[in-house]
Amino acid sequence: MTSFDTSPTLTVWRALLAVAVVFVMLATTGWSAVRDQQADGPRELALAAWARDRIAGHSLPEVDAPAYRLAHFFATLTSGQRFALAGKYPSVVGNLDGAPVTLRYHANRVALRQAAAVEKVRAHDEKLSPDGRGEARARLDRFRSLLRGERQILAFDPSGKGRAAEVFGDLDRAARVSVVVPGVDTHLLTLERSKRKYAAPVGMAESLYGAERSASPRTRTAVIAWADYTSPAGLGMDAALGGLAADGAVRLNAMVGALPGTSKVSLFCHSYGSVVCGVAAHRAPDRVADIAVAGSPGMRAANAGQLETGARIWATRDGDDWIGDVPHMEFGGIGHGADPVDPAFGARIVSAAGAAGHSGYFEPGTESLDNFAAIGVGAYGSVSCASADSACHSGISGERNG
Repeated sequence: MTSFDTSPTLTVWRALLAVAVVFVMLATTGWSAVRDQQADGPRELALAAWARDRIAGHSLPEVDAPAYRLAHFFATLTSGQRFALAGKYPSVVGNLDGAPVTLRYHANRVALRQAAAVEKVRAHDEKLSPDGRGEARARLDRFRSLLRGERQILAFDPSGKGRAAEVFGDLDRAARVSVVVPGVDTHLLTLERSKRKYAAPVGMAESLYGAERSASPRTRTAVIAWADYTSPAGLGMDAALGGLAADGAVRLNAMVGALPGTSKVSLFCHSYGSVVCGVAAHRAPDRVADIAVAGSPGMRAANAGQLETGARIWATRDGDDWIGDVPHMEFGGIGHGADPVDPAFGARIVSAAGAAGHSGYFEPGTESLDNFAAIGVGAYGSVSCASADSACHSGISGERNG
């Protein structure tokens, strides 16, 4: 008699469980609103004005032009012309893949100051509800925080719940670039936290940058906290589907492809961020050398081979991460496929010793963070394999530093 564990009945029961989970999500959280991220009036007006404008007798390029074409356009301008455009169209220039990164930093500081001025007015607007004024104050605090010091904001869009990306290190000189891709509920107000700092995108990236510098002081590294996509709002239907991941994957690959120089890139993808990275994998630029996932609900693939990428695939999960109890499967477009830490998936499984819960992978002192740092600088011989996969070094060894 065929056992239940190996029979088709098990597959049916898993499918029914997945459907039941989805209906519970819908009953408790509802369908999340993608329209939260729709562009607001000022940005639309800026894009329309950009499309009509000219400089030095020439039309401005289309904002969705290939990055190399945009890079060429900015290279033909004088420094004064570049900064004039950034001052006139900060919300456009600050988000253009292909524009010089230092110009984007400048443009986004201008955009942040403008956004802060708007929220300062809204925070005292009696026409708004108390909750509305409270949200305005929270956004104002966030924008002021992003303006402190010499923070390098690579992308900033305050419309809807907002998107942003921040850089640690020198992108122009980096030989190795790491990109942290976060999961659900990522937006401007969750970009960074004072409590549980390393569970938020900025804290994750800052922690990884410090660990990489400690792991290989001579390697020129940079780390990007990439919260520049619309993530699912909570564990609703969007979190069980791949639509937002597909949109995020396009944005992620465009950003990576437009990075300056010839740096090798490693993607560190947490939770739903690993779905984004999985969808992005088959079209990722060749410079992506490694894709590492932590606390993954799946990568929209049955195995690593289906990702169709030359990048090395790494996976980790700590023993008390609740994501391990979620059915790793796909049924009718619901769910994200096989478990990346299942040896049958084919990823290189690394240790997460010391990490706690679903958001502890970037905490200083954890083996997961140390392993991420070793991968990020190319010190593959320093990676600690999980006990279940003593072969995570297979085919690679030593360091490949810049």
